[in-house]
Amino acid sequence: MPRLAHDGATREPLETFKASLGTRLMAVYHAVHQAYGPQHWWPGDTPFEVCVGAILTQAASWSNVEKGLANLKATGVFSPRALRETPQDDLARLLYSCGYYNGKARKVKAFAEHLGERYGDDLAAMLARPAEELRAELLGIHGIGEETADDIVLYAANQPSFVVDAYTRRIFSRLGLADEAWPYERLRALFMDALPQDAALFNEYHALIVRHGKERCRKREPLCDGCPLQPSCPVGVEATSSGGYRSLAK
Repeated sequence: MPRLAHDGATREPLETFKASLGTRLMAVYHAVHQAYGPQHWWPGDTPFEVCVGAILTQAASWSNVEKGLANLKATGVFSPRALRETPQDDLARLLYSCGYYNGKARKVKAFAEHLGERYGDDLAAMLARPAEELRAELLGIHGIGEETADDIVLYAANQPSFVVDAYTRRIFSRLGLADEAWPYERLRALFMDALPQDAALFNEYHALIVRHGKERCRKREPLCDGCPLQPSCPVGVEATSSGGYRSLAK
């Protein structure tokens, strides 16, 4: 598969390849959208909740993150100032359900400290920065990695930044459009370079990838029979023809 990089190729072949890739990526989007419908993400009531939730959901299920968020709200520490002023040990206990609670207490404190020092707790001003500048700034905050930064840019700032996760790697490597071992930035570029820069599209696409990865394109036992992507998926075609994976009918 050609790389989405200016590595000596002429502009015309690269642009032609991007257009072709964009067509394939949109075909995947339409197939899963037709199968599952709108997903109505992100599950947060405010941009601040989205930011904190994005930090807490690292290596944690959303149901456990919701428990942590509920604890913060119930004890009155769900604001940047309160997060800064709450002793770290106390904050860690409130975030116990999220796993890695000591580290996550440090991470949410670091975010709250950055927001206070640089913006006087004006989150709207921070989120109004251009997407790539905001992303770079977020990556400079302790505990915020690439996926978390993209979550915040997309779901809190409502700006186009494609989110890559384990489901993205699995699904698009099985489709033959990527390699599961690619670095994060290279896989993100696959979507950023070939798709329209549309936050609503990126929002829905990522949510649908998660839904499909959980329900169909599972890690060990994908349900390929009847999968909306099966006709264009080499793994799915082989699996259903050989009976290698369990189908929904069994």
